[in-house]
Amino acid sequence: MDFLGVAGRSVVVFGLANKKSVACSVARVLVEAGAEVIHVVRSEQRAETARKLFPRCPVFICDVAEEANIIRVRDQIACQLEGTPIHGIVHSIAFANYSEGIQPFHGTLKQDFLQAVDISCFSFISIANHFRELLAPQSSMVTISISTTRMTAENYGYMAPVKAALESSVCFLAKSFSAFSEVRFNAVCPGLLKTSASAGIPGYIDSYLFAEKATLRKRALLTEEAANTAAFLLSPRSSGINGQSLVVDAGMGLNYFDAEIVARTVG
Repeated sequence: MDFLGVAGRSVVVFGLANKKSVACSVARVLVEAGAEVIHVVRSEQRAETARKLFPRCPVFICDVAEEANIIRVRDQIACQLEGTPIHGIVHSIAFANYSEGIQPFHGTLKQDFLQAVDISCFSFISIANHFRELLAPQSSMVTISISTTRMTAENYGYMAPVKAALESSVCFLAKSFSAFSEVRFNAVCPGLLKTSASAGIPGYIDSYLFAEKATLRKRALLTEEAANTAAFLLSPRSSGINGQSLVVDAGMGLNYFDAEIVARTVG
């Protein structure tokens, strides 16, 4: 039974880097459900990876830091689809420059902050704008955020405010698109995941291990669990959900005073 109802529907997935990527897991769920997945990646190297992982899926290259690239890849995908509408777009793109190591938030460099906003947040707005004519009237756009933008983790730094801007953009896009369509915009907000991108964050492994202890089931969140939520939001089954940020953290966020963690801290 096709529970999700995505079989035969076209979904564009931005952001696959390798087999551990959230974008890869989302695409895998969609392909298994019968969707027609189109990958958009940042470089030729990642395109080769995408072709190996998904040999039957078209792959295009687009560095979203340049808006002209988004317009170009839109036109390329339009030619590929030959008039068939897009039913879903996944935005799994984020970048922060941690090359200088961890800095106090007040010492954030302007160029680093603006670059992170451009790639991690504005790209979602730009993709929505430039792809709007290709979207089916009741299609779905999903971006990937984080479980909370209010927890001030030093090693995540200025990316939390950037993700907060992304989640706010979800709401404003849902509102502005409602003037001419029923396109839905939502965000999946997972807890800490074991991805290659996350490994680039200084001190991430320690945070990941702590999060696992704080999770109610004492097991870390799986990338597949975040992907399943994204697939649901892309499907007609979630037609009543719009402008939302869905937290997927297996209960980590409500377990602040976990007895085991408290005992180890004050014991």
